[in-house]
Amino acid sequence: MVTLQSAENALKNVYLGVVANQLNIAANPLLAMIKRSTNNIYGKEIRKAAPVGINGGISAGDEDGKLPDAHSTQYVQFVAELKNLYGKLEITDKALRATSNNITSFVNLLNDEMERLIEASNFNLGRMLYGKGNGELAAVYSYNETNGYLELSTVNNVVEGMVVKISSLSDGSISDTDPNFVIQYVDRKNNRIYTDIKNYQANSVGAGSKLYVQNSKNKEITGIEGIFSNSTLYGLAKADYKWLNPYTSTTTSYISDNLIQTAIDELEEVANSKINLISTTKSVKRLYQEYLAAYRRNIDITELAGGYKTMTYNGIPVLGEKFVPANTMYLLNTDDFTMYEMCDWKWLEDESGRILKQNPNYPTYSATLVKYAELLCEKPNGQGKISSIATTLTPPEEDSSTSSGVQS
Repeated sequence: MVTLQSAENALKNVYLGVVANQLNIAANPLLAMIKRSTNNIYGKEIRKAAPVGINGGISAGDEDGKLPDAHSTQYVQFVAELKNLYGKLEITDKALRATSNNITSFVNLLNDEMERLIEASNFNLGRMLYGKGNGELAAVYSYNETNGYLELSTVNNVVEGMVVKISSLSDGSISDTDPNFVIQYVDRKNNRIYTDIKNYQANSVGAGSKLYVQNSKNKEITGIEGIFSNSTLYGLAKADYKWLNPYTSTTTSYISDNLIQTAIDELEEVANSKINLISTTKSVKRLYQEYLAAYRRNIDITELAGGYKTMTYNGIPVLGEKFVPANTMYLLNTDDFTMYEMCDWKWLEDESGRILKQNPNYPTYSATLVKYAELLCEKPNGQGKISSIATTLTPPEEDSSTSSGVQS
């Protein structure tokens, strides 16, 4: 007979390892390429010494002349707080009792709940991986009170069922009393979301309003865009440590091998960075495929960790990711990234070791996955970003595109 205890045992001993593997490797091809570590964690923080430049104790001299002065490699300390990542599943008491005498039905019940949890977690991990770390999903342009939809700058970061909040127009803050919204439908063609609240004050939405995941503002891991957009990185101001600024190319350019190679060459020359992954939008990836076809060149395919297959540029995998900003391409050296974690994914337990707990005043039980982690890039200036990529191809006979990389 299936009991609450046997359900807990299944979650602990059967499902946890599978879920952890799915979230660490299968969640996203970029995440699968990033190493994980439990080192350099002190209390709730990561403290990592990052090298600046090279050892200066090098010179050429006379046979009997003075030897070079020692000048060891300089270091700065990166400090980043571990972020709290949660995933929660819920089982009703009725569903649990209905399967208590049928082990197959019980397994199907747990399988379904775990698949839904993994699906939601994979979406949010992928979104955070390319985000700024501030939890922002999109800018909110307007609210249609009559039809109950919000018009957004983009809907790439939202999905049906997500619980969100809108920041205050006055100062961008969010309080616990601000209402939560459940996204019921995403109109991806018109960049709109329909919610379960139709009496929100329309005058509360305007220029400056932002959409956030519930309880997540400024609490997510520092993703790829955070390396480029945040003025402060790992406790250091970019204005004071200019070498923290990565390569950027912002002039509108047509996609071409020259555009990509110029960025790769500069990253290698300036930062001695070996780019091993290119991540862009699916539309830019398709555009590059058209570019290759226009020049009658073969499209090479490679397989990444986790079973992902993708095209390559000179042997470098090119990913098409929905969470990359429009008309943008990231050029990354994943060897510079580490996902620091206090521990792997674990079930949140109470003092008695229970993980399935009744929700107060409801006939339901919930279990929560937790991981304390932060993504850190040891060499931010070894990463590149090409934005403002044109949405059309230049005909081959007219292709004169150039890159305008700017080391900010």
